[in-house]
Amino acid sequence: MNKSISIFKKNSTLNIMYNSLINLPTPINISYMWNFGSLLGICLMIQIITGLFLSMHYTPNTMIAFNSIIHIMHDVNYGWIMRYIHMNGASMYFICMYIHIGRGIYYHSFNLIHVWMVGIMIYILSMATAFLGYVLPWGQMSFWGATVITNLISAIPYLGNMLVEWVWGGYSVENPTLNRFYSLHFILPLLITMMILIHLMYLHNTGSNNPLGTNSNLYKIPFNFYFTIKDSLGFLILLLILISIVFFNPNLLNDPENFIEANPMLTPIHIQPEWYFLFAYAILRSIPNKLGGVISLLMSILMLFFLPLMNSMYKFQSNSFYPINQLLFWIFISTFMMLTWIGAKPIEYPFYSMGKIFSILYFMYFFINPYSSMILNKINYK
Repeated sequence: MNKSISIFKKNSTLNIMYNSLINLPTPINISYMWNFGSLLGICLMIQIITGLFLSMHYTPNTMIAFNSIIHIMHDVNYGWIMRYIHMNGASMYFICMYIHIGRGIYYHSFNLIHVWMVGIMIYILSMATAFLGYVLPWGQMSFWGATVITNLISAIPYLGNMLVEWVWGGYSVENPTLNRFYSLHFILPLLITMMILIHLMYLHNTGSNNPLGTNSNLYKIPFNFYFTIKDSLGFLILLLILISIVFFNPNLLNDPENFIEANPMLTPIHIQPEWYFLFAYAILRSIPNKLGGVISLLMSILMLFFLPLMNSMYKFQSNSFYPINQLLFWIFISTFMMLTWIGAKPIEYPFYSMGKIFSILYFMYFFINPYSSMILNKINYK
């Protein structure tokens, strides 16, 4: 046994993997909020495995796509559980993603610039994958959601209409659109997996952030077995929640319109994307100009790329030192939740006016927070 371990450690590549995954020096004081990175990995594996089985029975054709979903649900052995795990697993993935990003903002993990940038790229790719997957069941909301969102490209001056037709593969959302969306939905998770490996590589180079915001190499312990136990508890809780939703209320987060087959001649009263896109959708709707709305939609996500630029304005890396920063952060989280709620409401009073107010508050956080910290730093220096 000891001989086999010594041979294993002599191999340089395996030794690096061993040290990275088992003996990775990890801050002793990180909390359960640091579990969500590993939970995202589990969610992604669940999505890839269930998606692979679903793809064996799904047909990307507008004539029979909706019926192939019914076939999976009724005729394929355990097809219903695969579909419900895949459908609700996407929601669990984004819950973990938003908590993971929120923890990074609160504790200023964006100071690990390479880790943060790759992480936001993973987030954007995940949003694209989720949108493409939402179109595949070919229900009413799938069809009209695809039509509305892809139509936003037409806001680009001069090239917009041409690009929309290129994305559609024709003059409307039709069979070529469904085929290419299916292909991209299948390929993008593989790209996300590669980006995650890069994300982990940068993370293992710098080490994890911690609640104190210090970069000291003191007071670190091996990842295994201390944090594998904490991660295992997180896995069990995640699986318990997911299984509870799948077995007791599988359509909790599904839109009722998607039980109706796509009909280009019948527009739903209220078109909306999945819940994890609603905050951006509310910002889009709050801008009366189409191009302005599209730019605001993109900036609501791309603003995360600019957070590392705030680094020079902070003395410490953690929000927990300053009550004002904590207050601003929780106002930001409340604004995010309100925008998610408003995005699911019709475009009428008072939701339209509320959308404008909360959209302004959302973007104000990225400008007010750095200056408040800079002022507090100056006070502390004095």
